[in-house]
This record gives sequence, structure tokens and C-alpha cells, in this order.
Amino acid sequence: MTNSIGYDPEEEIEASRAPLLEHLTELRSRLIVCVVALFVGFGVCFYFSNQLFLFLIHPFEVAAGMVAASKAGGAHHNPFDLIMVLTGLKDAPADVAHQKFVFTALLEQFFTKLKLSAFGAVVITFPVLAWQLYRFVAPGLYKNERGAFLPFLIASPVLFVMGAALVYYVMLPFIVWFSMNQQIFGDAISVELLPKVSDYLTLVTSLLLAFGLCFQLPVVVSLLGMAGIIDSKMLRGGRRYAIVGVFIAAAVLTPPDPISQLTLAIPMCLLYEIGIWCVWIIERGRKKREAEESKDVVAV
Repeated sequence: MTNSIGYDPEEEIEASRAPLLEHLTELRSRLIVCVVALFVGFGVCFYFSNQLFLFLIHPFEVAAGMVAASKAGGAHHNPFDLIMVLTGLKDAPADVAHQKFVFTALLEQFFTKLKLSAFGAVVITFPVLAWQLYRFVAPGLYKNERGAFLPFLIASPVLFVMGAALVYYVMLPFIVWFSMNQQIFGDAISVELLPKVSDYLTLVTSLLLAFGLCFQLPVVVSLLGMAGIIDSKMLRGGRRYAIVGVFIAAAVLTPPDPISQLTLAIPMCLLYEIGIWCVWIIERGRKKREAEESKDVVAV
């Protein structure tokens, strides 16, 4: 019904309903692409699950082998030697004993492969998921906002890989080296480490996820800065509180030893400083654009 001033509320409802249906249709298509990508990634990872497991178990194999070689009378090895071996800067000992993993339930290894495949599917399909998210929100962004959003899509997986590399090449070798040195070999009795596949994979995937997400700190801080929620002055003023929070997070997310905590806390403090720098650059660019726009208004 049209009122006296020609306003029809039903027409307004219909006009708003059409864009909503278009957005829901597009959202459904984006979700379908994401689900298909995840299923394909899961299938690929499950097919190569044995290779993925051997890849993730390699730090344990190298660390345990070097500890065993040291106890057998060879040269003494430390965690830094393990890092050099894993990065290819040093050769591993030739006389390394065969390492054994166990599983104590009939389907434990199978379910471990399923979990590993699901984790790997999310990791390898992240570019597809991020691109679908960007394509969904891009129409609602200005041209300069779309250009500013793209670098974060590139930086996010790069930072995740950096965090995962820190776990693989530094954290895991130290944890294994420390754990293997807790074994006791006596004449009458011995206390020997026999790791379970599920426990080891849970530890590895948890550390990879924790470090990968923590390394997203510059991305999160920069996005908050772009939204105007925080600024560089606020970040500088809260630096001491951020450092305390970083060390608390590192104590919660890492094994209970100071080396592991410092391995996460120090990079996060550096990433926080990088985040301050990124927010300062965003603010500088925003002020420059505002100055140019004000000049254009005055000229008109």
C-alpha cells in the first residue's frame, strides 16, 4: 500500500530482499568450492598419508638417532647439531639405530591418518579458501581497500609457513632431544621412551597450528589498524603489556621448558614490533590520502 507521500514499504522490502538472495546464492557457491577443495585435499593427503607421517617424524628420527649415537660412545650432540642436520648443513651419524613407534588400539593408526589428512587438507587448500573469502567480500570494498587486502592474503600463508618451519627445524628437535635424554638404562631395569603415533602427531599438529596462528600477529594488528580500532601510538604504549601477554601465551602453548617458551616468545615480540611498523605505514598512507582529498576539495 502506498501512503500519501508515495512511499511503499513493501517495495522497499522486495528491493532489499533481492540483494540478500544474491548474496546468499554467491555464498553458497563459494562454500561449495571450499568444501570440494577440502575433500580433494583430504583425498590427496590421505593417499600420501604415509609419506606425510614420515616427513613429520623425521625430526624425531634424527634427534633420537643422534642421542642414541652419543650414548653409544660417539661424539656428543646438542640441539644445535640437530638443527644443522635437519637443515642439511651437517651430515647425520651413519650408525643410527632403528627407531620404533607404537600404537595400542586396533584402529589408532587409521584414525591418526584421518586426523593428519584433515589437517593437511586445511593447510594445502588455504589459498583456495582465502581466495574464495576475498572474492565474496571484495564487491563490498572500495578499490583501494581491495588493493590493501590482497597483500594480507599473501602474507598470511607465508607467516604460517615460517611458524611451521620454526616448529619443524627448532622446536621438535629440542623436545625430542630433551625427552630422549630422560631415559634411564640400568643393569636390572630401564626406562625407555616408546612414543605412540597418535600422541606424537597430536603434539606436532598442535605445535604447528599454535605457531602458525601466533605468527599471524602482524596480519591481525595491521587489519585492526586499517579498521581504525588501534593505532601505532596505542601499540607502542601497550608494548610492555603485550610482551607479558606474549610470554604467557608461549608458556601455555609450548612444552614446560624455558627454551621452548623463548623459541615462541622472541619471534612473537619481533612480530609485534613489525605490526607496529605496519600500522604506522597504514596511518601515514591514510594521512597522505586525506591531505590530497582536502586539497582537491579546496581547489574545487
